[in-house]
Amino acid sequence: MSSLNTTLIGFSAILMWSLLALLTVASGTVPAFQLAAMTFAIGGVIGAAWVTWSGAWGALRQSPKAWALGVGGLFGYHALYFLSLRLAPPAEAGLVNYLWPLLIVLFSGLLPGERLRWYSVAGALIGFVGTVVLFIGKGFSFSEGAGAGYLAAFMAAFVWSGYSVLSRRFAGVPTAVVAGYCLATAALATLCHLAFETTVWPQDADQWEAIIALGVGPVGAAFYAWDIGVKRGDIRLLGVGSYAAPVLSTLFLVLAGFAEARITLALAALLIAGGGLLAAKDMLWKK
Repeated sequence: MSSLNTTLIGFSAILMWSLLALLTVASGTVPAFQLAAMTFAIGGVIGAAWVTWSGAWGALRQSPKAWALGVGGLFGYHALYFLSLRLAPPAEAGLVNYLWPLLIVLFSGLLPGERLRWYSVAGALIGFVGTVVLFIGKGFSFSEGAGAGYLAAFMAAFVWSGYSVLSRRFAGVPTAVVAGYCLATAALATLCHLAFETTVWPQDADQWEAIIALGVGPVGAAFYAWDIGVKRGDIRLLGVGSYAAPVLSTLFLVLAGFAEARITLALAALLIAGGGLLAAKDMLWKK
């Protein structure tokens, strides 16, 4: 499979993640860790069915380092992100968290055979500016006393960017093992739910459908697609392209009636698209 095809597969994960906010809102008031446990379980079971169908159970026999990276990345990121939303205002925490695409671009320069190019960094910075514009348009100001939440969001950005870039060093590990990562994450999220939360079940069929959709897409297939993309695609372009997720997410919320359309949405989209085109210079203008 060519680098272009695997990069496009990675982009499909970004598209699925852009539906995360909309589906989470539609899922009702299910607590964060409970929601993570339910959705990762769905994603893991679907992956396990695929592994069974393809006879690839042997793929789960990987080194402790591979398992530590996979489970640490998926569970560690979501635990820190959920914690940041509890301790800091969601918009501010979300903006700090969205340092991870820029960090992916910067960290990719440390990979063997990779070279950090100026237009990749510039594209990532333009994309981050676009994200700042988007969040400013929603209206926020950094709150005093929420330092622990901002720190958790900052750590989450490092965890996800580290997981994404280090996955490149485990390119020989089959994507089928992500099914095991999802099931292990679901188990850890269940333990956190039982320890810190009160169980709240979905109230109607629409909320159940939203949770199932989350497990199938943003918290399921997206991780398998992302694994393929970061291991075999253009990881710098995927990093910059990830800034499209908050713009598309806001657009979907607007179309569904959960948010208002603002001029900053269009400006952010232009900046992020421009940053993405600059970062894709090699791919678009290759002779």
